[in-house]
Amino acid sequence: MADFNTEIEKLEAESLKQLEQDIASKSVKPLEENEVLKKYQEKLAELRADSSKKAEASALAKKAVAFANILSDAYIKQVNEEQSAKEKEIREKYAARVLEIKGATAARVAQLSKKEEINVAKYEGNSALFDAKNKFQNEVAKCRSSKNQAYIDHVMFNRALRDGRTNFKENMTMNWKNYINNFKMSKFMLDNGLYIAILVFFIVCVIIAPLMGNGALLSLPNILTILEQSSTRMFYALGVAGLILIAGTDLSVCRMVALGAVTTGLILHPSKNIVSFFGMEPWDFTGLPMGLRLVMALFLSISLCVLFSSFSGFFSAKFKIHPFISTLSAQLIIYGLLFFGTSGTPVGSIDPGIKDLIGGRWILFEFDGDLITFPKLIIPAVIAIFVAWFIWNKTTFGKNMYAVGGNAEAAAVSGINVFGVTMGIFIMAGIFYGCGAFLEAFRANASAGTGQGFELDAIAACVVGGISFNGGIGRIRGAVIGVIIFTGLTYCLTFLGIDTNLQFVFKGLILIAAVALDSVKYLKRK
Repeated sequence: MADFNTEIEKLEAESLKQLEQDIASKSVKPLEENEVLKKYQEKLAELRADSSKKAEASALAKKAVAFANILSDAYIKQVNEEQSAKEKEIREKYAARVLEIKGATAARVAQLSKKEEINVAKYEGNSALFDAKNKFQNEVAKCRSSKNQAYIDHVMFNRALRDGRTNFKENMTMNWKNYINNFKMSKFMLDNGLYIAILVFFIVCVIIAPLMGNGALLSLPNILTILEQSSTRMFYALGVAGLILIAGTDLSVCRMVALGAVTTGLILHPSKNIVSFFGMEPWDFTGLPMGLRLVMALFLSISLCVLFSSFSGFFSAKFKIHPFISTLSAQLIIYGLLFFGTSGTPVGSIDPGIKDLIGGRWILFEFDGDLITFPKLIIPAVIAIFVAWFIWNKTTFGKNMYAVGGNAEAAAVSGINVFGVTMGIFIMAGIFYGCGAFLEAFRANASAGTGQGFELDAIAACVVGGISFNGGIGRIRGAVIGVIIFTGLTYCLTFLGIDTNLQFVFKGLILIAAVALDSVKYLKRK
């Protein structure tokens, strides 16, 4: 190893002298052609073949990477200069070509008298401009790609020297260069324009809130309140997101929420219920242990929601009925049963002890005279997000969801059980609805009208979050962001004293904008 170090140091010195000459003559060679690096690669392969020499191999790899970085910097700089000069030349040629085409078109039009001939001349001129622009954009893209590729080659070579191990700084730089190389303002605005507009709206609200005498909007208590309000809605969005992913929807969410919340309220009521369900004697569960009552409430809430969700799913999966119709049917059935069974009477509050245990807040600290508390409902919402993310991204069922959403016929041909996947999505949605409805009872007194409008908020949140109505496109993080955006929007408007009815106008505008942008992106993909 000592002999090799002596030899390699001598070769490095000679190579660096040659590098100075190459830089002066602008003839720096790629890493693969450097003799010193070839020696390093050969020695590293020899050391790695012997498991007892891992430490020596690691130390030598660091030296090799350090030398490769010196060569790479020079090579990348040369490539950037060459391609920048080429790009400048391309731009100048394009500008001259545009002037030439416009001049030729104008001269041709001046010699014509018939309207039809003039239109043809203008059309051909525009076509020539379009072709010239396409050629220009392709040539510029090649120049930028060459710059980017020089750095990618450098990173890949270093990874090979490190035996496949990556480097955080190199990865971040490479990702940034890839982003810049592929960046297009039109695509950026198409993907993020709505979020930018909403962000500007929030900033305006934060600025004008103190001016209107409403206090600071962007405070920790307000942020925690928004997250608390988002917590139960998160379950409904996670459920409906799966249905939107397969180009469906769910109009029964609001009634599912009422169904589960009423069930929970009946079981966890602190005394004999005031509701005479279907004309029977009011129920009294106070004789049962609280732990059993909690399990019963959660189990029945989930079971009932899964039952009606499966009802909708069966007709959609078996008879190809659009979920809009099947879930609307389930909504009407649940609505009728709840109002007939309870006569619209609220079931009352649940036991205060268990309400505080699950739906209360932890006291954190006191700040500037305010008591900062953390909502407990955020915890189950975070767990639900992780579970949904795991299902969507780490399971075969999740991959099949995307396949069915993208093209159900192609999925069936490839051996995926479309009926089973569709039913699974509806059942999964029912589970999320049931859990959310159970927790909803800890936030407000449950009745047959609980959850009114929640289905629209959940659907809108998913669409704003980028889950496409066209199917097969979307991420869990999109649904999460959408819920927080919509809840935050409602909170901001309420905080500023905007009339509740006007809030629907804002929501409607955001929803139509989100769907319109999604449709434009879908058309571009086609």
